[in-house]
Amino acid sequence: MNSYENIGARAKIASKQIALLDDEKINEILTQIAKCFIENKENIIRENKKDVDKAKADGLRENLIDRLILNDDRIESMSNGAKKLSKLKSPCNEIIDEFETVDGLKIQKVTVPFGVIAVIFESRPNVNADAACLALKSKNAIVLKGGSDAKNTNAYLCKLMRETLMNLDLNPDAICLFDDYKRENLSVLLNQSQTIDLVIPRGGAGLIQKVKKISKIPVIETGVGNCTIYVDEFADLDKAIDIIDNAKTQRSSVCNAAEGMLIHQNIAKEALVPICNRLLNKGVEIRACEKSRLIMPELKPATEEDYKTEFLSNIISCKIVEDIDEAILYLDKYSTHHSDAIITTNENNAEKFLSEVDSACVYVNSSTRFTDGGCFGFGAEIGISTQKLHARGPMGLRELQTYKYKIKGNYQIRE
Repeated sequence: MNSYENIGARAKIASKQIALLDDEKINEILTQIAKCFIENKENIIRENKKDVDKAKADGLRENLIDRLILNDDRIESMSNGAKKLSKLKSPCNEIIDEFETVDGLKIQKVTVPFGVIAVIFESRPNVNADAACLALKSKNAIVLKGGSDAKNTNAYLCKLMRETLMNLDLNPDAICLFDDYKRENLSVLLNQSQTIDLVIPRGGAGLIQKVKKISKIPVIETGVGNCTIYVDEFADLDKAIDIIDNAKTQRSSVCNAAEGMLIHQNIAKEALVPICNRLLNKGVEIRACEKSRLIMPELKPATEEDYKTEFLSNIISCKIVEDIDEAILYLDKYSTHHSDAIITTNENNAEKFLSEVDSACVYVNSSTRFTDGGCFGFGAEIGISTQKLHARGPMGLRELQTYKYKIKGNYQIRE
């Protein structure tokens, strides 16, 4: 698997076979992949330990090491994800629309696979399994490009999945690994526009911007999540504390974790102290505006850059705002349009927030941590799109389909 210049061509050939498989065969592949993850759990952990040990030796931050680790629970989750996908309805060959023209042409608009999808990601090796299984269920082939920090884990997981395909007499190139980790060679992959149909980068802003800049293949932006929770003046304070705690600390290194909180000035004195104390007691560093620091001087001062930042660690920004309109203006300026939330008992304010905040996922009285394909019932996700074409929010099976028109005529010619 080290012929990089034609990796897209190899995947394209395999995609033709995958697209023609019936749903029963696709589900058999997913079931066997789920089984092989469990059967090879110890070996996966062994290969993963090589990557984790190197990351620790290199001084990688703890939150980034957490993204790298595969343990029993995470491998079980990978396996369960494949099994859940096998039980979902296929997104392929759905009739979106059908009609007959005045010329007597019978037209169907039908979902079809893209063909070959490339997924470029950082750190989390479980993305190999999630992305590959989603691609197969949607009858696409996939090229996976992980980060060098997980190269041993990535290689072993792809080896297991390719062996599963071969054991079922299928072309293993339906799952390809681009394991050239030289940054300057990324363009080798991203120039293969004749054979790769779509690129999905999953990672930080730097990765996404680099892929957008050099790719000759259509790109869907995913992942960067500067998510904010606004505590309205009509908030249930006890519930607001629990939601912010969950959104920030349940897992701080992921894109749907809260990175900022806004508090209405009318409840600032009442709300700020208990919210911040809960977070401080859990080791969260709070970078706050001057109004907040008048109430709690021990908080660190926030900079303009802090309001823009996806920390992916135990850090959160805090700002007191005048009203809901200022909160929405703040989000217009700083949000990455991933996931933002309001905590309120006021129905009008809830509806205003839902209507005016331009993010992929807009929440009322809920943690932003629910922005996830599994939580949405998609089985898994291949990424969370923060753009508007052609997909937005968690990208599940439906978002890995395009469509074509099937037209049946009766020997018509156009006059």
